Amino acid sequence: MKRTDAQSLSSVLDKFFEENRILAEKLAETRLMDSWEKVLGLPVMRYTGNLFIKNKCLYVQINSSVVKNELLMCRERLIRNLNKEAGREVIYKIVFT
Repeated sequence: MKRTDAQSLSSVLDKFFEENRILAEKLAETRLMDSWEKVLGLPVMRYTGNLFIKNKCLYVQINSSVVKNELLMCRERLIRNLNKEAGREVIYKIVFT
C-alpha cells in the first residue's frame, strides 16, 4: 500500500502546536527555563535558586545581593536573550527575589 499524503514531521508538529496554543506556550516556557544556565553561565547558576513563570513574568530567587544587583542592571538584555532561546516572546519582566 502506497501512501500519497506523506508529510514531514516538522510540518505535522507545527500544525499541532498551531492548533494547541496553550501547549505551545508551555513548551516555550520550559525551553526558557532550560536555557537559564546557558544564557547566564555556571558561575551565576550557583547563586540562583527557584525559577518559575507566572503571568509572563519570570521570578528568580537569587542568594547573593551582589549577583542580584548585577542581574538587575542587565535585565532587559536577559529578557531578550531568554526569549530568543525560547523561540518566542515568553516573558516581559524578570523579578529577582
